[in-house]
Amino acid sequence: MPRRFPAFYEYFCLYFGLFSLGLMCLAWTPFAALLYPLLPERLGRRIGRRAITTVFRIYIRELSLLRACRFDITALDALRDQGPMILAPNHPCLLDAVMVISRLPNVACIMKAALLKNIFLGGGSRLARYIPNEKPLQMVYAACDDLAHGSQLLIFPEGTRTVRAPVNPIMPSVALIARRAKVPVQTLIIETDSAYLSKGWPLFRRPAMPIHYRIRLGRRFDPPKDAAAFSATLEAYFADELARAQFVPPPFPAAAADAPAA
Repeated sequence: MPRRFPAFYEYFCLYFGLFSLGLMCLAWTPFAALLYPLLPERLGRRIGRRAITTVFRIYIRELSLLRACRFDITALDALRDQGPMILAPNHPCLLDAVMVISRLPNVACIMKAALLKNIFLGGGSRLARYIPNEKPLQMVYAACDDLAHGSQLLIFPEGTRTVRAPVNPIMPSVALIARRAKVPVQTLIIETDSAYLSKGWPLFRRPAMPIHYRIRLGRRFDPPKDAAAFSATLEAYFADELARAQFVPPPFPAAAADAPAA
């Protein structure tokens, strides 16, 4: 993609965006930590999730106003009042969860257990009752319980950011949770024309800007009966949809990670 902004402006957008997001998360952390033991679980969950949605929406708005990124993610709004379901996106970069949560305020997110101890994300995540992936069986039970209380569940079927284009092998967790909770699986197709924050991309490495992001609603699958068969079906479906994507990142992960930073 041809470079459209001078390097100094790209550096400004990169550092301003990361500093702003970090500052907002850090400012919310002590309040979230204080509210966690004081509020009833249901109220704390609602306040915690809406706070995270607000922070992420402000961050997305800032990047849009700076013209560093162009987001086409309003398709997610149609899911807001559609009740419990599993949201299953492909996972090209670290911004994927930020984009989804910025539009949907009642999402339970399955996340790395180590992030619950992170100074920027830990307090808010605990108040929002996000679900750690440390113990798979407990994760499945907690996810089903959250869905039973009306939440939508965000889980990345690849298990990590994509390292094998167009999609990693699909983990069985999505099928196991959907089958046990008896909820549908709504696929989300995330497209981007940049490898920014893909697997192996350093946090402070400058990308070419503007970056385009698009999220469209994919097929909604009924609760599966066979986890292995469903995982294979989901992998084939993502591969087919991404083959028709409007925005395609440059060759990655190795080529993008090894390219010169200038």
